Amino acid sequence: MSGTKVPGETTAIGLREYSALGTTAVVATTDPDVIESASAILHEELMAIDRACSRFRLDSEISGVLRQAGSTVEVSPLLSEAVETALRVAQDTDGTVDPTVGAAVIDLGYDQDFADLRYRLAPVGSGPRPAPGWECVELDPVRHRLRVPFGVLLDLGATAKALAADRAASRIAAATGSGVLVNLGGDVSLAGSPPPGGWAIGIALESSTAPRDTRVVVAIREGGLASSGTAVRTWLQGDRRVHHIIDPATGDTAESWWRLVSVTAPSCVEANAVSTSAIVWGPLAIERLSAKGLPCRLVGEDGSVVVLGGWPADGPPPPGDTAATANGAGPTAER
Repeated sequence: MSGTKVPGETTAIGLREYSALGTTAVVATTDPDVIESASAILHEELMAIDRACSRFRLDSEISGVLRQAGSTVEVSPLLSEAVETALRVAQDTDGTVDPTVGAAVIDLGYDQDFADLRYRLAPVGSGPRPAPGWECVELDPVRHRLRVPFGVLLDLGATAKALAADRAASRIAAATGSGVLVNLGGDVSLAGSPPPGGWAIGIALESSTAPRDTRVVVAIREGGLASSGTAVRTWLQGDRRVHHIIDPATGDTAESWWRLVSVTAPSCVEANAVSTSAIVWGPLAIERLSAKGLPCRLVGEDGSVVVLGGWPADGPPPPGDTAATANGAGPTAER
């Protein structure tokens, strides 16, 4: 996990970086000779998750399900897995991360790809609407049958991108035999054997931050790392600035208590669930994160830093490049 600093030595790795799902996608392999195959597998996984889960695509599978609200629909194994993951996370977080916030997100003006949204002023709606609650969604994960009640809009963005990172890393490692790192805009998943000393992960607000400009770097050897934040994916609604992480209890954007929260866990999905929850928890996050015992780092709105669970204290970055930059762009599965 992230209990040791990255060593100064460098190891040759394969590395590819490109834009996907509205963020920066990175894949790295300990065997440079398999990087092209790894990149192709990652691209395939990202296109599949986009076709299944994007609420911005009229032709996505989830959009088709929502057009048949109230009816039980047979869905693909991938969408079934994505919804099952979202419901499990909602249950594990006591509803703090809830996929039924879709209507609330749209009311805030997040009704299109963020690259387009950030350049316009979102209209002021009639007021926030609390999420209906994940319990109203009916899923048979064995027969892949899904029913979403009429009037409920699913937003799988809080979990599907992390799921895609876990799926891609596992599949690449199995196909190539190489150690693998996949980073999707701050959702990082590892599979296979890591390089000596672990994978170097830079922590920054922007996933596009160059390794040489990353001031906080840690090393992880297994599992996942996720960062969630309130400083990057923001826009104006009327005269107030809002962000994409929603408090399901209110249906409004969560209070900006923390600028960035980074967590390591056995999987990227689990790390993402905890980092997103911490943003919603606000001032209660330190107590609740301490109880979980996971390594985490929190940056307050005033710039103060809190580390818990064995996350190393901030210090000067090591020499050499990092393999990836984990950021606070936040969970989103849509392009």
